[in-house]
Amino acid sequence: MTATRKETDSLGAVDVPAGALFGAQTMRAVENFPISGTRLPPEFLSALGILKATAATVNYRAGRLDAQAAQAIISAAGEVATNRLDNHFPVDVFQTGSGTSTNMNANEVIANRAIQLLGGELGDPDLDASKRIHPNDQVNMGQSSNDVIPTALHVSAALAIHRELLGALSLLSGALRDKAAEFDDVVKIGRTHLMDAVPIRLGQEFSGYAAQVDASAERIKQALDRLCELAVGGTAVGTGLNAPEGFAAAVCGILADSLHLPFREASNHFAASGARDAALGASAAIRSSAVALGKIASDIRLLGSGPRCGLGELLLPAVQPGSSIMPGKVNPVICEAVIQVTCQVIGNDAAVTAGAMGGVGSILELNLAMPMIAANLLGSIRLLTNAARVFTTRCIGGLRADAGRCHDLVEQSLAMVTALAPEIGYDAAAELAKRAYREGKTIRDLCREENVLSEDELATRLDARRQTGN
Repeated sequence: MTATRKETDSLGAVDVPAGALFGAQTMRAVENFPISGTRLPPEFLSALGILKATAATVNYRAGRLDAQAAQAIISAAGEVATNRLDNHFPVDVFQTGSGTSTNMNANEVIANRAIQLLGGELGDPDLDASKRIHPNDQVNMGQSSNDVIPTALHVSAALAIHRELLGALSLLSGALRDKAAEFDDVVKIGRTHLMDAVPIRLGQEFSGYAAQVDASAERIKQALDRLCELAVGGTAVGTGLNAPEGFAAAVCGILADSLHLPFREASNHFAASGARDAALGASAAIRSSAVALGKIASDIRLLGSGPRCGLGELLLPAVQPGSSIMPGKVNPVICEAVIQVTCQVIGNDAAVTAGAMGGVGSILELNLAMPMIAANLLGSIRLLTNAARVFTTRCIGGLRADAGRCHDLVEQSLAMVTALAPEIGYDAAAELAKRAYREGKTIRDLCREENVLSEDELATRLDARRQTGN
């Protein structure tokens, strides 16, 4: 039988595992919400620790916490911030919509760990007053779950985007630009509606991919700035009740200086607590970026199809055997993984959107889907970061072009007749294309047979590289 100790809250006593740093309110939440088995992400818990340590620092500097208590709280919160105490955060993602259970989980863990740091024993009814740390009165001083949880959401998402995602997208964009330069001399056939179109250089195609990634990163940067507005200081409903004057500005100032992002107090605390618009905007920008990666991965997979019976214009790196029954088969598995990530991010964004919607998650003065929004937004950031890195290192970096295959397909394409239309007219060009198809000939060969143009004019008009512009 697991040893327990007694912890109490406003509803009475609760048995808590003896070695757990959490207390009664966390234990009640564990019992109330055995739903998914999924906990809030470590990035979110880290942000909670950062926020609690910062709040304690501000309260100490203002004389509201004595030095001993403040130092113990700051040290304990620092352990939460570095994810050393994640095992003491057992509350399910699907819990009270404000995240109160997780905020109290943090308050209890930090308070109990601070007691240990002061030399006290957990659950000791005779604990000396000098070693007592109260989760609400001291750790949660000047705060409410209703401003702590959205603040932690914004801080964790902003840090993950700034430190991880934007760097991964930059590396991917750079790799695509390198391939654009490497493939600039490879002329291939373009395709619209999956049908042969006029020529394009493979490098031009890849320059488009790089531009897509760059544009998506720019949208994410814009969303990141919105995330830097923090709800801290609004407390329960945005009025700031029980938050001392200057508390929010001081907390935001420390966060901005220490985390190197422009964190600032929300311009309107009622919007900051009642709506999740900034998180929704970030999720939408991340979804857009994921869709861009999915399009690129899908194109590369198609261009590399074959090796003999598909398009075969690209040669993808062989990273693992592709079949348990077909020897020698190699599949575009990295592209497939990226495409699956795209699907998941789209699903995550749909959940965030529903959670931010009025009448569902955002109701009057409070959003009631914050833990779910946090889990999905941070999950999308992590998935997209990792997918971009894998795509860069395991696929894009090793891509090669089959220039011979590209040349042969260009020469066979009936769309080459497009370049003749200004000289011979649209209708005559269309008739040439139909006849070339019926007779199994290239446009060039048929034009020579029919003396449509002189050899020099034909060479100029059907110069595929010339058709692709500068």
